[in-house]
Amino acid sequence: MFTIPKRPHFLHPKNVRSVMNRATLEQIIRVDHAGELGADRIYAGQMAILGHTSKGPLVRHMWEQEKHHRATFENLIQKHRVRPTVMTPIWNVAGFLLGAGTALLGDKAAMACTVAVETVIVEHYNDQLRMLLEDPECNKELLETITKFRDEEQEHHDTGIDHGAEQTPFYETISNVIKIGCKAAIQISKVI
Repeated sequence: MFTIPKRPHFLHPKNVRSVMNRATLEQIIRVDHAGELGADRIYAGQMAILGHTSKGPLVRHMWEQEKHHRATFENLIQKHRVRPTVMTPIWNVAGFLLGAGTALLGDKAAMACTVAVETVIVEHYNDQLRMLLEDPECNKELLETITKFRDEEQEHHDTGIDHGAEQTPFYETISNVIKIGCKAAIQISKVI
């Protein structure tokens, strides 16, 4: 007599959802850690150039918040045993070079960099929040963390605007190039 084999435990529909939730959780933490690492390094680069100028305290304030964001996601990586992106060493160097490079062009260019980066991060966090809110069993800690950090990133964006970002020569071009780079980094970090 022929019998249909039982479905393996891990393929049971209720477990597939939890596996998908785990994959989503890992991706969110990995990408957000990479983004906060990059932001931390961008502000470190800006501080290396602008730290002794009148913009130093402003950049330092934003950098301190980014250090906290990075540390929070490093803790979440450990807590949830998530593999960081293999691109971490590259994002580390690229972020510092972007921050220092734009700061070398002047404080308004550094603010243009801030605005571009924070625009992409805020959009990315908003997308994640919409996704998390669709799941009634979503990770509340992650939801609260992303909401808080999104609000602080929006403050950084607004600070950049208030401090002359849009007065940078070739602002649109610089902004668009940085945004494309940030979006590419997000997509790469999702995968590897």
